[in-house]
This record gives sequence, structure tokens and C-alpha cells, in this order.
Amino acid sequence: MNKPDQLAKPTGKLGVLMPGMGAVATTFIAGVEAVKAGLGQPIGSITQMGTIRLGKRTENRTPMIKDFVPLAGLDDLVFGGWDVFPDNVYEAATHAGVLQKDTLTALKDQLSPIKPWKAAFDRNYVRRLEGSHIKTGKTKWDLAQQVREDIHRFKADNKVERLVMIWCGSTEIFLEPQAVHQTIESFEQGLKDNHEGIAPSMIYAYVALTEGIPFINGAPNLTVDFPAMQELAKLHNAPICGKDFKTGQTLMKTVLAPAFKARMLGLRGWYSTNILGNRDGEILDDPDSFKTKEESKLGVLEQILQPHLYPALYGDVYHKVRINYYPPRGDEKEGWDNIDIFGWLGYPMQIKVDFLCRDSILAAPLVLDLVLFSDLAQRAGWKGIQEWLSFFFKSPMTAPGLYPEHDLFIQSMKLKNTLRFLMGEDLITHLGQEYYD
Repeated sequence: MNKPDQLAKPTGKLGVLMPGMGAVATTFIAGVEAVKAGLGQPIGSITQMGTIRLGKRTENRTPMIKDFVPLAGLDDLVFGGWDVFPDNVYEAATHAGVLQKDTLTALKDQLSPIKPWKAAFDRNYVRRLEGSHIKTGKTKWDLAQQVREDIHRFKADNKVERLVMIWCGSTEIFLEPQAVHQTIESFEQGLKDNHEGIAPSMIYAYVALTEGIPFINGAPNLTVDFPAMQELAKLHNAPICGKDFKTGQTLMKTVLAPAFKARMLGLRGWYSTNILGNRDGEILDDPDSFKTKEESKLGVLEQILQPHLYPALYGDVYHKVRINYYPPRGDEKEGWDNIDIFGWLGYPMQIKVDFLCRDSILAAPLVLDLVLFSDLAQRAGWKGIQEWLSFFFKSPMTAPGLYPEHDLFIQSMKLKNTLRFLMGEDLITHLGQEYYD
């Protein structure tokens, strides 16, 4: 990653393309409109509410991030997307039941005109989801061209200057990289051959990257986590970053596990269970979709705790993750953790966490931040994997051969130092010795 000679300003409109316009996407869109209308604050958004320290502590330079780096403004955002249901954003948000009805009623005029296009969808990859608002075509290549036409039409109709695509759709069944994923040529042939290794999310990502559009993966799907997509991202100057929004339970793990390691406290076991009643919960009730999510959740602890370096503390950890579909809870997910730790002389202790969170409320500000930062990265000329955005994901992307950094506090430092680097400010190490010379 090189410092750009010139950082392009965010002129004109920024189109936000969302495959999957369910609870997360509609909460994001309605939230942006609510902030613009003065009906709420963008709480949880780093770009809108965060600050960044510049220089020494004695300089007292702590601007808002949105004033420090040239980000697109909320008024510049234009929304479009695809879904298996034809409901407009007002109807879909009402059905999702995340935001209060009076808030949505006040925003009805802004939300109702946003209607999803037919989705490129295959129920074989999301078995608990069924909808009629879907595209038809002989091959996956045909579906890709239809998605491309949607994008071109949206860009022309709304006169947008730039685009970002962010997957807000469902968790697909677990897939591993195959030969079809290794080269651009093999992947494109796979599209034409209807290869079973190509899931719908990959169709959207392929179109986005070949159009030079940054792609963000909000689910744990394979999607861009293989060589062909990463080569396309470089070839077409498009940023890609991570997978699976880091919202509730995993957010807590990336806070607590670094504390255990920092204090050299041992860990015997970590049992995590979730109850969730929205569409995501129903889809994850399918074992093959849960497998995809489980892989994303399980990898966090091992990377943070590094058991190969601390075998006496973390060499024999029992880590279990469960997700249970419980319709009465709706979008108000409950994540419960039982953590067995041990301290001085091996004496056991326990920690219990019961996080009654709101899934889409935590995800919506991440969508906003990732859209704005991905657009910033592209204007800086940065392409391919954006590891500096690891902060937002359960499964960060890294260059081949590098382990991902999951510690939330290291991720935060990486994010802010990247912004300082981008704007020509000194990086901050927190050494602090200069104050005592």
C-alpha cells in the first residue's frame, strides 16, 4: 500500500448497491435517511462519530474522522439493490420489525421509491429462503449479465459518479475453494457451465469487480476469498475486504480474549450460544449454512490467543458455538457465553456474558463505514485486499501467507494509522517516551 500522490475528492453521487435488502440493508438505508432528517444520530459509526488523534497529546489535535479524511457525505448516497422479495424498502423495513413504526412512517416518502431488482438467486445455496422475485437465465453467466445491466441502468438513472457493492444477503451453504476458483478463466468458464461451486454471491462479486466496483462481503460466504476474485480486484482497481460483519458475540470475543492474553490468564473453555428469530436465524437453522457461520466464528480465538506460543495457557481450549432459531426474539438476538479461565497456580475462575443485542442495529453503522472507507480506498488508488478494514469483520482478509489480526484494539490502531498515513500525518505508536526526556 503506497501513499497516493493525489487523493481524488468525493465529487458527485455515490451509489450503494446491496444484494439482499432485508433487515440489515433496510435498517442501514432508513437509518441514513433518519440522520439526514434529524430523527436520530449515527451511533456506532466510526466515520460519523469517531475522532482521531494527530501528533503528540500536548498538541490537542483530535478532529472528527469525517473532517480529517475526504469521505462522501450522507447526502451523496444513492441506494439500490436486489432481493428475492419485491417489497420496497419501507415495506421491507416494516416487515423486518427492527425500527419503530413511527420512525418508518416519517420516512415513508424517502423509503418507498427504493424498490429491489430481481435477485440472482438459487435456493440450493440458501435452503431456508424462498422468494419469487428472481431472475431467470440458462446459465450463471446469463444472470451475471443481467446484474450488470441493472448496475448500468441504476448508474445512468441516478447520475452517480462512483459505486460500491456490499453484500447484505443471507449466509450461503459452506463451500471450499475448488479448481473453478483458481483463475479468472476457469471461473468465467464455470459461470457458463453452471458450475455448482459458484454461489449467487460470487455472481454479484464477479460483476462488481469486472466493473471496477469495490466489493464488501457482509456474510461468511466464500464469495471473494479465492485467487480468481482477488486477481480481478487487482486487474480492475477495485478494493475488497473481509467477510462477515463483526457485530454481537464475536465483537465481545475480540474484546475479552485480548485481555486474557495481555494478562497471561489461561483459558480452558468458551461455550457460546445464540438465539435469533429473524430471517438470518431461520437460514442458519440449516446445518450447511450454519457450517459457513461456524467457521467464521470459531477462527477468532485461535488467532488472538496463539496457542502455539502459549501452550500452557491456550493449548487445550474447548470452543463451542451454537446458533438457535427462536422466532419470538425477532431481530433482538441474545448471545450467551460461559468462559472458563484460570489464573495464578492454575486456580479456576468463570466469566459469564449475556449480550442482549440488536443484530441489525449493530450491523447498520458497519455498512455505512465500510461503504465510505471502501470508496475512500478506491479514490486513493488502493486495490485488492484492504487489511486495514479488519476492524469490521469476523473474518478479515489478508495477503497470502499472513495470519489475520483479530484483536479489536490492534485492528483499531491499524485503521487509524492507515488514515494518518493516507493524509501524511505521523503514525502513533503510543510509546510516549518523548514526554520524559
